[in-house]
Amino acid sequence: MSAAKANNNRDTYKATAITLIAFGILYLVDKLVHFSAIGLPWVMNKDNFLLYTAVIFLLFKHDKSVGLVLIGLWLILNFGLITALLGTMSAYLLPLALLVLGIILYWLSTR
Repeated sequence: MSAAKANNNRDTYKATAITLIAFGILYLVDKLVHFSAIGLPWVMNKDNFLLYTAVIFLLFKHDKSVGLVLIGLWLILNFGLITALLGTMSAYLLPLALLVLGIILYWLSTR
């Protein structure tokens, strides 16, 4: 059990280190190139940093729960953007997605 916990901590440290490196690179490139000047202002949007962190944690951490929670938080914080992108489809897609997600979680909890 101790080895599994040590490996989990190592994964967490690795994902955190890669996140910090990625943020440093983004800030450095933004100071040199200015993403907004080349038509990419969304790259340095503070809401997207949560999404970047979630993706990095999903890629580099064995336990995917942290990445999934971060993506869930990003989805909740950017609900307006998501519904705007989906348009009228969101009226049907959101309730359907919630039903499917609830059914999957219930099935996983009863296994």
